[in-house]
Amino acid sequence: MSKRQLSLNFFIYPDGHHEAAWRHKASATDRILDVTYYQELAQRAEAHKFDAVFFADGPALADNVRYAQRFRLEPITLLAAIASATKRIGLIATASTTYTEPYNLARLFASLDHISGGRAGWNIVTTSSPQAAQNFGLPEHPPHKERYERAREYLDVITRLWDSWEDDALVNNPVSGIFADTSKIHTIDHIGKHFRVRGPLNVSRPPQGRPVYVQAGSSEDGRAFAARFAEAIFTAHQTLASAQEFYADIKGQARALDRSPDQIKILPGISPFIASTQTEADRLQEEFDALIQPEFSLTQLRQMTGLDLTGFDLDSPFPRHLIDIKGAHGVASRFKLIVDILDREKPTIRQLVQRLAGARGHWVIAGPPEKIADNIQTWFENGAADGFNVMPPFLPGGFDLFAEHVVPILRKRGLFRQDYAGSTLRDHYGLSRPTNVFSLSLQAIA
Repeated sequence: MSKRQLSLNFFIYPDGHHEAAWRHKASATDRILDVTYYQELAQRAEAHKFDAVFFADGPALADNVRYAQRFRLEPITLLAAIASATKRIGLIATASTTYTEPYNLARLFASLDHISGGRAGWNIVTTSSPQAAQNFGLPEHPPHKERYERAREYLDVITRLWDSWEDDALVNNPVSGIFADTSKIHTIDHIGKHFRVRGPLNVSRPPQGRPVYVQAGSSEDGRAFAARFAEAIFTAHQTLASAQEFYADIKGQARALDRSPDQIKILPGISPFIASTQTEADRLQEEFDALIQPEFSLTQLRQMTGLDLTGFDLDSPFPRHLIDIKGAHGVASRFKLIVDILDREKPTIRQLVQRLAGARGHWVIAGPPEKIADNIQTWFENGAADGFNVMPPFLPGGFDLFAEHVVPILRKRGLFRQDYAGSTLRDHYGLSRPTNVFSLSLQAIA
């Protein structure tokens, strides 16, 4: 049996990750605001020993909600409810460094980690949606580099807030009458360009020391940020070669920063259409593609590329030359992914929107369980992934197909756990618990 094993997250998107999933008969569209639906999905993932469930989020309503399910419950609140219905599975929520304050977010995630017994993870984003700015009193969305500059300072502040209570500061001894050792509770006294925060946090240090740091940006700034801070990275790739390049780059940058590459889990997204034969799997994917609404797809494409192709013949070649003129828009990593598809496959407009409809640029694959498992193994054993973010195209059935038919093959090959070895998300990922920065400082003085 291989000593190194896959990490598998279940990325829950309410109806599934295909943009037309909400229109398909197999989707549970009527339950997208029902907390028990998400509790049940998490329980299924826990029964199959997945590392974590993961929820994306954004602080603005998408402008194409007319044609698709484009809103979600706030994930930290939702994960607190899921924590009460599960025991072991990790709980990862997305939150923005651009549109939250570090003190409030530190309280929220510390509370989630305590409530869950050490299962919280934070997907750190800087927010790519420009429409978010006006929800927070800003005249315009901050530029890409400025958002990452703020994020770096944010990480320094929030890390020190979680460390502001040393591990043994909470005494809670009724006999002695001492509740907390105040010599081990510290102000952080941060004064920086973006934040002025005194501290300490008004809750004790989280069970994991801090939530697992997760990151999803693949731009140049995003890669540098991930190499410095991230403990798990969610990323999108269409080819093995692209995934290998990203994997090698991040691990190399981490080494240059004196970080152990083993303490960073790189987890590409995979959205599988699964059936007993290739023909049946292709037919299943075609069912979903037939429900695509061009109005929605073209809006998505405009947000990713800056090109408005309304009125173009969908079956004509994609006007690749216009991309060069417009340059990068929206999410820089998605823009590059689209350009790579255009240069490699030279699709029509319709073919491109079908590719993107499956999972917004993540790897979509159709086939029988053995094919899915073979591809996962190839990426895992050839320097492209430490595991995967499983993104079922439809829910709940798309997850069940993966868990009941692909996971047993991975287990038989020794690639995935039979049972949990620990109780925290750090245990599942094989990550060390971080040392308290204040304890380190005191040790250095001593």
